[in-house]
Amino acid sequence: MRALGPALAERLEPVLGTVERHAAECDEKAAFPTQGLTAMRSSGLLGLLVPARYGGLGGTVPDLLAVSQLIARHDMSAAMVFAMHGQQVAALVHHASEELRERVLPRVARGDLYLGSVTTEAGKGGHLLSSGTATRREGDLIELDRMAPIVTGGAHADAYLITALAPGATSEGQVSLVYAERDQLDVQVLGGWDPMGMRGTHSVPMRFTGAVPHDQVVGAPGDFRRVTVDVFAPLAHLGWSACWLGTAAGVLSRTLRLLRSPEERRRRDLKSELLLTRLSRARQRVDTVQAMLSHTADVYGTLSERERGGAPWQLLANALKVTASEQCPAAVEELVELVGLRHGYLRNQPLALERALRDLRSASLNYGNDRLHLANGSLSLLDQETTLV
Repeated sequence: MRALGPALAERLEPVLGTVERHAAECDEKAAFPTQGLTAMRSSGLLGLLVPARYGGLGGTVPDLLAVSQLIARHDMSAAMVFAMHGQQVAALVHHASEELRERVLPRVARGDLYLGSVTTEAGKGGHLLSSGTATRREGDLIELDRMAPIVTGGAHADAYLITALAPGATSEGQVSLVYAERDQLDVQVLGGWDPMGMRGTHSVPMRFTGAVPHDQVVGAPGDFRRVTVDVFAPLAHLGWSACWLGTAAGVLSRTLRLLRSPEERRRRDLKSELLLTRLSRARQRVDTVQAMLSHTADVYGTLSERERGGAPWQLLANALKVTASEQCPAAVEELVELVGLRHGYLRNQPLALERALRDLRSASLNYGNDRLHLANGSLSLLDQETTLV
């Protein structure tokens, strides 16, 4: 993991303490990490990716991944909330008009705006680049009525980036991305959130109705594909993987501290071949994901927008997501077997292995691995030279 600079580490320290104190309660109650978000607001971290000219920290994608990974060592839900907010900010930074950036980004930098993502839609199986929600242009306004079955942190967001068909669209692929503030729309929460894991993300179903100014379209109308290829998809795979990795690394670290404690050293044979083999496998899985995450982030930073649409990059980004979503839960499974029932399976234990395993079970379902394997199979046929990036 990339080391944070002293100034960024200082901003992050109180956030980590707050998230750690409230992680178990948020999980127990399936409650959004409001205290953690408040700490992120006051620390300035919500403006991590906002350029300095708008009052932000001017951070980089590797900074976002490092911060997400560190938060995830304590609470994967809070880390996901932060990473996905960062994805929304990056979309505004790179694809919003200058006028919209000047209106919105300084408020993000001040911690006034936590951004929610509204991209899920019933009946499309998580496919980002299509929509069944029509919109209508009325003068300078875009009228919409958008229902989303899952909106991470949506009940607590101050503004949203919403996908829907462009006005007058003639195909389901002519999707626009629209920025909307909460007070510009009628926002309804349609149900609750009581999942196995990731309980603190409070990813509830919501409905958004009303009208927003046409100049709040992010990118060209009907061309969400460009935003997806350039920002949305890469930062989803990178950000999610950082969160999964942080969770696995956090429980591995806590497990190692337990094993080295005087009480456990009296109870266990630390030279046991089975114990050492399981530790080795867990560490190998974590190191593998870290190496792939670092490499993928480095490659992303070197590519032009055009190159991000190519098969070699998309193969790598998709493979990162699949690999991280498989290897991180597998590492935690190794640790559960190692420490046994008391420390690894019972709830509310100091290692938080049980919570980590429940949280990580969602990883393969976050834009399903089966869908990504189908995409990568097709992309592989297009890359006859097997170009490695």
